[in-house]
Amino acid sequence: MAHNTQTLPDEPVIRDTSPVALPAVSAPLSQLPAWKEYQLVLFRIAFIFFIALSVPNSVEWYQQLVQLDWTQLNYRDLYDIARFGSGINFLGNAIFGSSLLGYANWITTALIATAGGLVWTGIVKARKLPRKEYYTAWYWLRVVVRYRAGIGIIGFGFTKLLPVQMPYPSFGILNTNFGDLTAQKIYWLSIGIVPWYQVFAGVVEVTAGALLFFRKTTTLGAVLLFAALGDIVYVNFAYDGGVHVYSSYFVLLAALLLVNDVPKIYRLLVQERFTVPVNYYPVFPERWQRYTRIGLKSATIFLFLGVLFYLQLINFLYDPYKQPSVAGVKELRGNYQVTEFRLNDQVIPYSPLDTVRWQEATFENWSTFTYRVNKPHPLDLSNGGGDPQRDVNRTFEITGLAGGQRAFHYYADEVNKVLYLEDKYKPIPDRRNRTAGVGGDGGVVVDKAAEKAAREEAAKAAKDWIPAAARKNIGDESLKIAPIALSARRAKDYAAAPAWENRKRFTVKYSTSDGSHVVLTGVDENKNNIYVVLDRINREYTLTPSTLQAGKY
Repeated sequence: MAHNTQTLPDEPVIRDTSPVALPAVSAPLSQLPAWKEYQLVLFRIAFIFFIALSVPNSVEWYQQLVQLDWTQLNYRDLYDIARFGSGINFLGNAIFGSSLLGYANWITTALIATAGGLVWTGIVKARKLPRKEYYTAWYWLRVVVRYRAGIGIIGFGFTKLLPVQMPYPSFGILNTNFGDLTAQKIYWLSIGIVPWYQVFAGVVEVTAGALLFFRKTTTLGAVLLFAALGDIVYVNFAYDGGVHVYSSYFVLLAALLLVNDVPKIYRLLVQERFTVPVNYYPVFPERWQRYTRIGLKSATIFLFLGVLFYLQLINFLYDPYKQPSVAGVKELRGNYQVTEFRLNDQVIPYSPLDTVRWQEATFENWSTFTYRVNKPHPLDLSNGGGDPQRDVNRTFEITGLAGGQRAFHYYADEVNKVLYLEDKYKPIPDRRNRTAGVGGDGGVVVDKAAEKAAREEAAKAAKDWIPAAARKNIGDESLKIAPIALSARRAKDYAAAPAWENRKRFTVKYSTSDGSHVVLTGVDENKNNIYVVLDRINREYTLTPSTLQAGKY
């Protein structure tokens, strides 16, 4: 295989006062400078370290790749391919860790890479191999890293470009007291209320990823990636966010891609000296080599810029993953004051200090019902992450909220005007990413005996919760979105929904003429008879409605 390279000329005697980039100078590989001993050692360590971080190492990643139904893709299918855990990890902490332990993966990988690099160096010296440089290996390492970074940040960026990662707040969130929000929630909401800024952030990230697919624009893409993700790292530390490790990962990859360029940029922009880019590119003399390279590049760009954008657009329009996708009962949507509340036929007058009486209630545009009581409730800090397909597991509207606000997903039998509600909170929230071995609609169960007991108890409680006739009227929730948004992933997760989930449930009948006055009667999750009168109120918000609302309701 022949090679072309570009070398940097000696510094001229007379120095120009303006930065000038000289034309590239070609030279054969044999004329390139040999590396110093410490450069050889550092490269060997870096090669092992960054290959380990850039190549998927979980069985789940390969299983999902093989099992994908390419005829019914969900945006999350490609997103999970782009977002995977890597590295040499003994502590169970992938690159998505929400605590500082997430960086343990880097440390273990670095230690093993250092040991491997030193062994590699020892073998070279023992065999007296005439190794003076690794230009070809360095080129291919950069290829692996820039495609890994490009694919990953594009998947990350599309969730902002079509704003679903940080959605506009629901009615329930807008009605929450500011002091009842976590710092992380406040930051996410501050981005969600300005969706066009979120779009701008997505443009930056997707642009950085696209630039990394091409050798001549790699430096620009790496600079953009380093700056954009560096800001996200700081934001996640400042606001106690959950993706500081993953964002740091891209900063690290960008830093590697800039190692060769930083001295040139400094020389050109700061010292204002004559500067020429020094890049080494192998030449592919065989036709099949050139076609293979072009084919793989084209397939990658088509898949992660074309297909993923389309799937993300469908997700934004019909099935936004951070908020439920199924439309709620139209006549019930809005904010309500609780004008009358009876518990077991006893009228409970309004008091802001009462721990039983509902203080206010809201029916969202989708199938979520919320009410507030003056009683502490466990806090869900997951921030609605993961990839749940079932609406009951999409919890962004409750995560990071304290102050006694309850949220229930409901199934509506609109023929008999009955709502079947189940609590959206669960002690162990959904895991973040299934291709890293930590994703899906399920939780993490440690105690097997407790799991079995919980299953038996929940299965008994759930039996006949929704009668067969009512289920027929309700219909199949998995199909209650636009047909274009249906996917094999959604069908699979709904089909696998456990009947034993230990959730709080209750059933109410509703009566109303136009939604302005609603009466709810039934039995709550504590087996108490309730009678609730709701009167709609027109609550004015300082925030103007978003012009980029996701979903069709």
